[in-house]
Amino acid sequence: MLTKTIARYGRVDLLYINELGYMELDRRGAELLFQVLTEREEKASVAIASNESFAGWTKTFTDPRLCAAIVDRLTVGGNIIETGTKSYRLAHSRRVQHESTVPGKKKG
Repeated sequence: MLTKTIARYGRVDLLYINELGYMELDRRGAELLFQVLTEREEKASVAIASNESFAGWTKTFTDPRLCAAIVDRLTVGGNIIETGTKSYRLAHSRRVQHESTVPGKKKG
């Protein structure tokens, strides 16, 4: 069953993982993610969104060697887009809130 699940994640056109680094993965979870990434390597795209830098991923993947292997799988031949440390969602929410309180501004 697990082999089929890993293979299924290997076949989708794009695997998108949001908020990587938000929660710590135990060793088994990290190993499973590594297997999925290995299955997809050079076959299909992976997109990761994280508020944590690669250096901070050691908090998510507590085994340093496994962390390095996952980062290696994700970065070889990939494109890294750093957007900075400010939250897009927070900035958007503040802009919407500000626009709704400005006199003469149309709401919505």
